[in-house]
Amino acid sequence: MQKYVLGVNFLKKLFNIMKLSTFLTLTMFALSCTSASEEIEKQAMAARTKGGSSSTLVDGMAIYRKNCITCHGADGKLGLNGAKDLSASILPLHDRIQIITNGKNLMTPFKSILSEEEIKAVAEYSVGLSRQSDK
Repeated sequence: MQKYVLGVNFLKKLFNIMKLSTFLTLTMFALSCTSASEEIEKQAMAARTKGGSSSTLVDGMAIYRKNCITCHGADGKLGLNGAKDLSASILPLHDRIQIITNGKNLMTPFKSILSEEEIKAVAEYSVGLSRQSDK
């Protein structure tokens, strides 16, 4: 009987640790999402002040936030699911448009999801992510 009681107490403690761990993980995730949004806003403002077309950059930023941030991250450096580091990319705009349109490796092709204008806006925004890392 003694061993059974010890086992139950151990499982209760383990369950409490798992609850705490889950809570901390969700809290960190929520905080990182806020930081990512703030970082995207800063990058968009910086890109606009460098003389880019503000409507294209804002649209590109919004589309990037909706479709790309999960794998590439707010600053383009996340690299989830094999996503390339956009901040280190030297691809010209045309090549970026082709990859966004047709996909590459695990990347989703967006030709049936986004319009040509939206694809171009995202590609232009990704060029801005490369320029941000040049600072």
